[in-house]
Amino acid sequence: MKINLSILLFFTLTILVFGQSNEQTGDDLYALGNYSKAIEAYMSEDFSQDPVYDKIAKAYIAIGNYGEGLNNYQKAIKANPENSLLQFEYAKLLTRTKKYDKAEQLLQNLLVADSLNPNFHYELGLVLEKQNDSSAIKAFINTFELDQTHQKAIFKIAKRHIVKRKFELAHSFIDKGLENYESNIELISLKAQAYYYQEYYTHSVVWFNKLLDLGEKSEFIHEKLSLSYSQNSDYEDAIFHRKEALKYNPYNADAIFVIGTYYERLSNYEKAEEYYKKSLLLKDVSLSNEYLRLGRILNRQKKYDEAIKAFQNAIKEDPTDIMAEFFLIRTKDEYYADVDTKISLYQTFIEKHKDNPFVNFAEERLKELKQEKFLQQDKF
Repeated sequence: MKINLSILLFFTLTILVFGQSNEQTGDDLYALGNYSKAIEAYMSEDFSQDPVYDKIAKAYIAIGNYGEGLNNYQKAIKANPENSLLQFEYAKLLTRTKKYDKAEQLLQNLLVADSLNPNFHYELGLVLEKQNDSSAIKAFINTFELDQTHQKAIFKIAKRHIVKRKFELAHSFIDKGLENYESNIELISLKAQAYYYQEYYTHSVVWFNKLLDLGEKSEFIHEKLSLSYSQNSDYEDAIFHRKEALKYNPYNADAIFVIGTYYERLSNYEKAEEYYKKSLLLKDVSLSNEYLRLGRILNRQKKYDEAIKAFQNAIKEDPTDIMAEFFLIRTKDEYYADVDTKISLYQTFIEKHKDNPFVNFAEERLKELKQEKFLQQDKF
């Protein structure tokens, strides 16, 4: 009998030690990122898996097998029905896999048991947000009221206020968040955007530049910086950042055209011409406005023959563009020497567009030309 008890004790201890060894092996493999091997260790038949179902679930999630992750969380909860942490992790995975109804119900149950847990409220807010439920913001506010350092909740609340154009409220929440984490990129971005939409461009420049200082670079940041600088007439900086934005989307014809407008503001007509032409080459929609701007730039450089072609192209793109038609006549007026030809151009324009505002300019110029012709004839 003593021998049998000794043998039984030996085998029991062997199984326990072996089981602990496999779990520890699984933990070590998981820590090293060898998730599949960790699963194999955890799932050894030599010991009960009840204590490690959650570890198996996490390992499956790490390799992207969310289905098995869900299955193993269910087993873990069945084995440990009072464990709120397991239920919370399961709820987050349900949200991640778009099983919103189940996630919401589980989170509501968790809140009944512990209504003072801020993260239960926050995760519920995410689920409601995914379902376009307007009560999501209330969940985020509840999170903040329970934990005023909760960066993610602050972001959600501040973003909501910006969407509703309640900028002062947005700034108050953002400032509260930055008190605890001054390098929070998401909150800094929100503050920059809030100032931009408020049209406080000097402030938006400061905050967008903070993002660059923190190593954040994107087409969005450079584009908004460019627009902010341009609103303050800082066209050199506006050009620089628009060119930086172009590195992310080099065939953005609209951005290239905007650079042309900035060069025009700086009276750098050669560069403006260059960028207008680049924009025109990339566009496959109506280019009337672009050709019109190009023609004006060419006029300023006294390239009248090229300007005429540009205005003609503008009219081809949009035959109803009376401004392009008038600029075409004015350019020909500068380019042609023959007074009779000029008079004929203005007379035709006046007859064609009797009620157009440009007619007044045309009539004034026609009088000048007729006077010029009379004086020429008088000399003979």
